[in-house]
Amino acid sequence: MNNFKEKHIGIINVNFGENVTVVQPVNLYGCTIGANTFIGPFVEIQKDVSIGENCKIQSHSFICELVTIGNRCFVGHGVMFINDLFAEGKPAGGKKELWKSTQIGNNVSIGSNATILPVTICDNVVIGAGAVVTKNITEAGVYAGNPAKKIRNL
Repeated sequence: MNNFKEKHIGIINVNFGENVTVVQPVNLYGCTIGANTFIGPFVEIQKDVSIGENCKIQSHSFICELVTIGNRCFVGHGVMFINDLFAEGKPAGGKKELWKSTQIGNNVSIGSNATILPVTICDNVVIGAGAVVTKNITEAGVYAGNPAKKIRNL
């Protein structure tokens, strides 16, 4: 006998601003999406996430709990946000007190397939495609690589 648990999420308990576009299929639950924002297909945005106004979240991106994204931000295809740093050498599981938050400023563009660990990124930053952001970014500019480093001013 095959035992499995099927769960349908879709769009549940989302606070939408005006003129938001969402391309199905998506999993959006318990989050806030600002006015004039676009959410592409195959995106998951979890509870306690806030996305500002005039943003664009491209397909196949994952935005986990405890992420805040400012206004006029771009999140490229396949961007992954992380909130669990495996502090005990394994996934935190039900120990949400071990999860960490991420704060993204205004006018931030994140290139496709970037990975964003729990950090703070200031306003006016470009994160290159495939970059891995492991530390706070406190100066505007363009960052790339693994780990991401500033490569030029804007």
